[in-house]
Amino acid sequence: MRKNGKMKFQFAASTALALALVGTTAIPGIAEAKPGQDFDVSNRGIEVQLLGVNDWHGQIDTYRKVGGQQAGGAEYLAAYLKQREAENKNTLLIHSGDMTGGSSPASSLLMDEPTVEIMNELGFDIGTLGNHEFDRGVPELMRLLDGGFHEATGDFEGADFPYVAANVVYKDSGKTLLPAYHIEKVNGMDIGFIGVVTKDIKEVVIASALENIEVTDSAQAIDGAVAELKAKGVESIVVLAHAPAASNSDGTGATGESVALANTVHDEVDIILGAHNHAYSDAIVDNKLVVQGYSYGTAFTDIDLVIDPKTKDIVQKSAEVVTTFHAGIEPDAEVKAMVDGYKATVAPLIDREVGTASEAITKSGDASGESALGNLIADSQRDAMATDFALMNPGGIRADLNAGPITWGELFTTQPFGNQLVSMTYTGQQLKDVLEQQFTASKTTILQVSGLSYTIDQAAPIGSKITELKDADGNAIAGDATYTVTINNFLAGGGDGFTKLTGGTSPLVGPVDLDALEAYIVKQAGPIAAPATDRINVK
Repeated sequence: MRKNGKMKFQFAASTALALALVGTTAIPGIAEAKPGQDFDVSNRGIEVQLLGVNDWHGQIDTYRKVGGQQAGGAEYLAAYLKQREAENKNTLLIHSGDMTGGSSPASSLLMDEPTVEIMNELGFDIGTLGNHEFDRGVPELMRLLDGGFHEATGDFEGADFPYVAANVVYKDSGKTLLPAYHIEKVNGMDIGFIGVVTKDIKEVVIASALENIEVTDSAQAIDGAVAELKAKGVESIVVLAHAPAASNSDGTGATGESVALANTVHDEVDIILGAHNHAYSDAIVDNKLVVQGYSYGTAFTDIDLVIDPKTKDIVQKSAEVVTTFHAGIEPDAEVKAMVDGYKATVAPLIDREVGTASEAITKSGDASGESALGNLIADSQRDAMATDFALMNPGGIRADLNAGPITWGELFTTQPFGNQLVSMTYTGQQLKDVLEQQFTASKTTILQVSGLSYTIDQAAPIGSKITELKDADGNAIAGDATYTVTINNFLAGGGDGFTKLTGGTSPLVGPVDLDALEAYIVKQAGPIAAPATDRINVK
């Protein structure tokens, strides 16, 4: 909903035309009135539209292929949102976190202020925190929200819409970092929005960024906020959950943390907007609508509600996930001008060529989870610290390298987090224990490696899957021998669940990971080729 008297959206189209143009996913079903309610929508229902975005990650100037077609980019996302908002004056723009962090250089090099400014321009109404909003620590997070000075960018006004987070509290005081909920009034109807962050945040955020932060139980935090909203007479309740959700296109097979929340939290919750796993979700779970629209601005969720003005409750709800295909729609000129300005500001740095790739080098893993780009990055880190081995977390690799000239901006997009490299000493047994932690009952996270090889025994139980662990010369890695290993400071703190890495000794701090990758590419003779993916075998 546009605020501060700004212009109304200029795009308008019939629902049929919009569906024909934008490539939507079919609505799997509609949740009707809650048990015991008898309501005639046609007589007196107030129709409200929620347009939801999740996991944008500051990809304001990047496009991606979806089904062979171009999608994404701030100017296209803006065009779709404006078009949809024009169809219903009772519209709110909402998001469920990770709107910043892991961003493209046009946003990240300007401290992600561009992404927030574009959200302000679009008129977002409410949002919550994801794990990546913590990438630069709590003080910088709060500066982006509230405004303030940064030496790299100067004064910044901050977000002009509220953020909520019910389960993020200060350890020393127990007080919430942000309000637990916010109430928006739409055509006289109050809608309560509660925010929560995934329970796994400590595994995916560098430990120093959460030094005085505790993430409490999401379900308990939601139910506590629901009780307060009910006491204020609010019956329509939406949860913005930076927590995974996924379903089949027909609404079946719903899974993830947000789905578990739907089955657990108070039945007064009507909708959960999920996030974090960059997936599709449009499902009814325990009469709650659980939705998510992929990531990177390639899609958004269009949620339609009907509120009974007598009971003030949501009595009907449905959703669709809309892909932001470029074909059939004009990019928004205002937002495009903003993006072009940001790109021009950072162009002298990001356009600098540092080398050449003879072929595309991708982050896509093979059957073992090993990737060519992961190997290249691990090799660069091992080289920078002159260690026996190197381990790289796959989640820190955000984009492929294309064939042809390699620019600094491409490297930044690939590794945008600015993690510091650290070398530590481990025994061979400790190294094996670390590699065993790649496999848990709920997920598999394959570290990218340099200087070693091993075999994964898929039939073996968790904790005993790693066999034939060898060094680069083919020698068996002895359990009682010691080896030097390069990792980044995220992994050094036990990130991604690799708690065994905290047991290393003799730490030595090295360069930033991006600088190591650039230096490695510069020193190579001739174009860079994709390293072979032959370090991890599966049997």
